[in-house]
This record gives sequence, C-alpha cells and structure tokens, in this order.
Amino acid sequence: MTKYMLSAHSVEGQSPPPMSPEDVQQVTKQVLALEGEMKEAGVWVFGGRLHGPDTATVVRALGQQVITTDGPFVEAREHLGGLYILEAADLDAALSWAAKVTSIVGAPIEVRPFAGLPEG
Repeated sequence: MTKYMLSAHSVEGQSPPPMSPEDVQQVTKQVLALEGEMKEAGVWVFGGRLHGPDTATVVRALGQQVITTDGPFVEAREHLGGLYILEAADLDAALSWAAKVTSIVGAPIEVRPFAGLPEG
C-alpha cells in the first residue's frame, strides 16, 4: 500500500456561488459519509480543510536568523484548500477516491504519492 495526498485547490476570484445553509448541511453530510467510507475501506489516514491563504505564516531560516512573514509562501491565484492522506493499493485506487471527493466538493483534486515512505 502506498500513501497518497489528495489535495483540493481553490482559485482566488473564482469562488463557487454562495450556498444556502441547507446546501452547506448537505455537502457536509456527503463529505462525512465519504470519510466514513474511506475509514471503512481502511484507506483513511488523515484529512482536513484549511483556512484561507490570508491566515498563513511562512517561517524560514536565513543563516542563523529565523524570519516569519504573513501570507502564503507562494504568490499565486491557486491555493491549497484541504487535503486527505490515504493509503491505497495503487494510483488507480487513489484516483477513484479523488473522483469521489471532487464530485462532492467541486474543486480540482491533485493526487500525489509520498516519496521515500515504506509501504504499509
């Protein structure tokens, strides 16, 4: 089994239409059901949604000095919005889970295997 990161991305200025409280409840219910399905299938490792990029702080070492700056590390319109870490049999299995995630959240999902980790 290989660990994969499924990352959801948002594009600045391309917000989805506002959702009613009922729509938010429905999407939340679908996400929780999918996460339950992942856990039952034994692929779930971790998942979480992130606050917006304006809440980011970057920490970097410059010689002996450590500097912190506000804002995301990358100056871009696209930002990481959330992620899942799954342990799947192969890339096809990870892509299948990504298809389910994107169908619910409506965001593009990038699927990448972790490098250098022993297979579970």
